[in-house]
Amino acid sequence: MKALIIQKPGEIAVGSTIEPTSKQGDVLLRVRMIGLCGSDLNTYRGRNPMVSLPRIPGHEIAATVEEVHDPQSPLKAGMNVTLSPYTSCGQCASCLRGRFNACRSNQTLGVQRDGGLTDFISVPASKIFVAEGLALEELCLVEPLTVGFHAVARGRVTDQDTVAIFGCGGVGLGAIAAASFRNANTIAIDVDDAKLTTAREAGAHHTINTVRQPLHETLLELTKGLGPDVVIEAIGLPSTFTAAVDEVAFTGRVVYIGYAKDVVSYETRLFVQKELDILGSRNAQPEDFAEVIRMLQQHRFPVKSAITRVVPFDEAPAAFIAWSDNPASFSKIMIRVN
Repeated sequence: MKALIIQKPGEIAVGSTIEPTSKQGDVLLRVRMIGLCGSDLNTYRGRNPMVSLPRIPGHEIAATVEEVHDPQSPLKAGMNVTLSPYTSCGQCASCLRGRFNACRSNQTLGVQRDGGLTDFISVPASKIFVAEGLALEELCLVEPLTVGFHAVARGRVTDQDTVAIFGCGGVGLGAIAAASFRNANTIAIDVDDAKLTTAREAGAHHTINTVRQPLHETLLELTKGLGPDVVIEAIGLPSTFTAAVDEVAFTGRVVYIGYAKDVVSYETRLFVQKELDILGSRNAQPEDFAEVIRMLQQHRFPVKSAITRVVPFDEAPAAFIAWSDNPASFSKIMIRVN
């Protein structure tokens, strides 16, 4: 069967792979569409330290159930579904606490193991989510949106909070949509007007373009001098890592999703003076998938605005090359597989 394979950094082509075999408890899925994310681009560029090559990328998956081995399963052939691409060992400290999203031995589809850019995949039934009424493009958006939704859950956001989100890329949009879905007063921060426009469509009540507007003064104005109750960092720059601590209100919560590639230096006095809760956020839990699906079913996310291009499978290599050459021109690329 066909597969899109990254052979080595900068080299990607349509090839072939063996058909999957399903064991008891697994479901055979026909892959219909795959969304690409920043980790896929980093894999193509050879900048993803968690990936060994060659690798089949793709973990934002829309699929149709092809075959179910358990006659008692609610899953039936012909159902359109999405899935959680993570594994969990069940034995590490995270798993023993029920936080399987942060499993020490996690293997994500398309990262530590081959992903979904192929005809068929076999996955455990427990990883599959049925989302009635959602189009294939919406099913592909579920997983990337859950990352932002999980960050908002980590920040314990309620309708009494003002939440500021640094970054309006795919993950940041998920956090914006999640905060808005919880009826929080939501502030989106970025340097790109087009992304800020999409953030408005996703539910942001206010936007700040830090190229033209002073961040600190604008946040104080929007929060009556108090600062945001919750700040979510979805960029991964040292400057935004420190700004989150600087700008959050006293006794507020800071949630980090992005990875800073360089060492971050803090004025740690603020950790204590403000008595902050500083939280990391990784991947997502099943309840985050369920919440994203509910939001999409209520048509509360700008699906069309969030997608830059949908291309057929044989044009996927060219799409990767164009994306790598000019990443700022793309928000979300989707590959139509079957």
